[in-house]
Amino acid sequence: MNYKMVAYLIGRIMVIMALLTCLPLLVAIINHENTVTGFLLAIACQLVLGFAFSVKKPKHSELYAKEGFVIVALVWIFTSLFGALPFYLSREIPSFIDAFFETVSGFTTTGATILTDIEKLCLSSLFWRSFTHWIGGMGVLVFVLAVLPKSHASQSIHLMRAEVPGPQVGKLVSRMRSTARILYGIYIVLTLLEVVCLRIAGMSWFDSLLHSFSTAGTGGFSTKNASIAAYGSVAIDAIITIFMILFGVNFTLFYLILTGRVLQALKSEELRWFLGIIVVAAVIITLNISSQYASFLEAFRYAVFQVSSIITTTGFITADYGQWPLLSQSILILLMFFGAMAGSTGGGIKISRVVILFKTVFHEMRHQLRPRSVSSLKLEGKAVDEKTYLGVMSYMSMYVFIYVISMLLVSLNNLSFASTFTAVGTCLNNVGPGLEAVGPVSNFASLSGFSKLVLSVDMLAGRLEFLPIITLFSLSTWKRR
Repeated sequence: MNYKMVAYLIGRIMVIMALLTCLPLLVAIINHENTVTGFLLAIACQLVLGFAFSVKKPKHSELYAKEGFVIVALVWIFTSLFGALPFYLSREIPSFIDAFFETVSGFTTTGATILTDIEKLCLSSLFWRSFTHWIGGMGVLVFVLAVLPKSHASQSIHLMRAEVPGPQVGKLVSRMRSTARILYGIYIVLTLLEVVCLRIAGMSWFDSLLHSFSTAGTGGFSTKNASIAAYGSVAIDAIITIFMILFGVNFTLFYLILTGRVLQALKSEELRWFLGIIVVAAVIITLNISSQYASFLEAFRYAVFQVSSIITTTGFITADYGQWPLLSQSILILLMFFGAMAGSTGGGIKISRVVILFKTVFHEMRHQLRPRSVSSLKLEGKAVDEKTYLGVMSYMSMYVFIYVISMLLVSLNNLSFASTFTAVGTCLNNVGPGLEAVGPVSNFASLSGFSKLVLSVDMLAGRLEFLPIITLFSLSTWKRR
């Protein structure tokens, strides 16, 4: 373990996070809000830590996978701890555990909340909640790779692989730093485009910006207690639905389109599965809930919004799907686990993994029926190599293990099975709303402090896809050889 280089990079990242925290501080100063002290303290803590760790660059700057995982895990924990200070010190969230839960939910783009009256928050707090979605959506380290001076390629790839969600991380261009800049360029352009569209549709500039932050990060924090339902606008629903789907798409495909390789992007098998699942789920739910609405089109409007929100793990709501028939609820819960495409800002298991698991079942069935036949498992027209396959199986093993342990721990709250099951599921998959006690019109305020800490770890583990958190808490990581 290269301790000095780990500390050095964490220090550099903390300085950058302090600079980003200046944006909500500016909002607080302009509006003369009581959150100024909290933001100043958070900035000061990050600057002190940052400069203390990064005052001198180590001679040996080599980083490997283990160091990359540790750096990513520690950065996300530190940013969540410091990010909770403005909420706690302003007493807008009196409990530090609650403030930490809210901040982790923001950075991991989960959107689960403990707040019972969001509209009472200061403008700076509302800005900070949604801005954490935007920072965490593409990734703290991806942003750092885009803005820091040139670093060694091997360091960059280990950091990016440890943070970017999905089974694979590749380079769009020859250098990881350039790749990070391209990704963030696409991210910023799409965010600004949504801001303009929402403003034209009738939202204020402030609400347009914050909801665009939340959509871009597929997080789901809103400025309204009733989320997007508060606006009651068909145009706003349609705009946010489109952008939720766009941000649930692998950003590599946008790069292919920008470079003129449109047909190659459209041939993506994962994209076809992603869009196909959305269409099928929306149609089935529309038919299932049509009797509850005035027209088929109205039912479709609410169905497609909720489907897009859940599968992309954004978590916005325009309807209380807890009152929908069991079939519709079951489909939405299933989509919660599927998640968005690999390489997007969405959470969940990821469509590519789901496709591999689905194909594995049929591949094994064919092999059992025809033992002598030779065939390979394919995705995107290419054979899935053993490393990728084992990676998917390893991920699913960790996923099931952590899910079971978390359910046992959260069950100490004595909530219903549906509440407990979906509370863990929605946090581990970074979705936001679940069912019943943690449903679309409820929140996580009623849970104990212990359960909130467990679910906070789940949110971090799910966003970072387990390995960074497991590596951080593994004794073998810190043993000196």
